[in-house]
Amino acid sequence: MEMHQLAYFESVSRHLHFTRAAEELNVAQPSVSQQIRKLETELGAPLFHRMKRHVTLTEAGETFLPHARAVLQRVDEARLEVQELSGLRRGTLAVGAPPSVGTHLLPRALAAFSSRHPGIALAFREAGSRTLLGLLEQGELDMAVVIQPIRHPALETRPLLEEELLLAVPRRHPLASGQRRVRLAQLREEPFVLLREGAYDLRDQTLAACRRSGFDPVVALDGGEMDSMLRFVAAGIGVAILPEMVLADIERPDGPVAVRRLQPKLTRSLVLARRRDRYFSAAAREFTGVLEEAATVNHGD
Repeated sequence: MEMHQLAYFESVSRHLHFTRAAEELNVAQPSVSQQIRKLETELGAPLFHRMKRHVTLTEAGETFLPHARAVLQRVDEARLEVQELSGLRRGTLAVGAPPSVGTHLLPRALAAFSSRHPGIALAFREAGSRTLLGLLEQGELDMAVVIQPIRHPALETRPLLEEELLLAVPRRHPLASGQRRVRLAQLREEPFVLLREGAYDLRDQTLAACRRSGFDPVVALDGGEMDSMLRFVAAGIGVAILPEMVLADIERPDGPVAVRRLQPKLTRSLVLARRRDRYFSAAAREFTGVLEEAATVNHGD
């Protein structure tokens, strides 16, 4: 049994297609088919049901797949450990974060890390916490900044920062003058701009906070993305609850958006998550330290 046979089998099992697997592996399709046949002969059982346009895993294939993936992962980890003997001079690191973090916290950390370790290639994925958790579990990210709470036994987390959630209102709104702190119950009749359902935990946190204060928010616009929320508020469509890091540089006397603190105080906890069973590379360890430094500077504590 050869390592490349396991890699071919794993790729075909993901694509359920020999030609697509061959394209991913950058080898000829007949070579993939031949090596899979050899593997099946050695194992004494077919691994795929072969149809005209696609393939599916047999029971033997389903049984063999997690073992093949475990072997490939262990070999990758061993390769990483050996490469790290030469220091942080080469390698890759895949990091994910929600849009607010990707815009306001990650640039400082990524720039600092790249300047210290220019040989490490960085890949960045911006998405909501739920999507990022899925990518972590699939092994497509080395680490990701996500919002607590998370309930994934395969992942481990370390605290990064806790930040306040603030209220953004149009500049001409009555709440924009006078009081600096707004009771959440005062927003009972206010139209809200909400983030897209199913993508961002902040949407659920906003709804839950309103319900704890005794009301369901009036939704003026549903389905926004983080980068468009402030434009909707500035246009007078409604109010929004957003992270402090997003609003930190927004409020100006002549600006279109006013920022107010909420009572009771709302916060969110950011953590750095990674797979428990994945090797914690030197690059990942170094980036963790850099990110924690950036979080401290950005948050002022």
